Amino acid sequence: MPVQKGIKVVAVNRKARHDYFIEETYECGIELVGTEVKSVRGGQLNLKDSYAQVKNEELFLFGMHISPYEQGNIFNHDPFRTRKLLAHKREIRKLASQTQAMGYSLIPLQAYFKDGKVKIELAVAKGKKLYDKRASIAERDAERDIERNWKKLAR
Repeated sequence: MPVQKGIKVVAVNRKARHDYFIEETYECGIELVGTEVKSVRGGQLNLKDSYAQVKNEELFLFGMHISPYEQGNIFNHDPFRTRKLLAHKREIRKLASQTQAMGYSLIPLQAYFKDGKVKIELAVAKGKKLYDKRASIAERDAERDIERNWKKLAR
């Protein structure tokens, strides 16, 4: 089977951009076992409420749900199991220092296939307060109104 070139987005964590200020993003590989890759290819992946942490100089992803593969019978794995993320050691150390010292969180933004391998886009993020969320919504609505008015004037 030939290796597919390019990027195919499988899942996007839309709530992350609403709830957090995104500072930096990193691309990480993910260690999957058995039928999990087939489930991911079928789009059976949910990033909502998932997060990453550094433990013993290794990066782990918690709370990501991969539905069991329908034809997997006894070879299926726990949908919510902790999965290891693959990154360079210097990146992991940098992420660990940012999360400990500055109070940032590691949030997955999207999962995608890149050249046949599953990748996770991991963001260094700081949580928004309620008034920040309201300001973001108001700003987005104002931009929509401006676009509508420009379309009306263009006619």
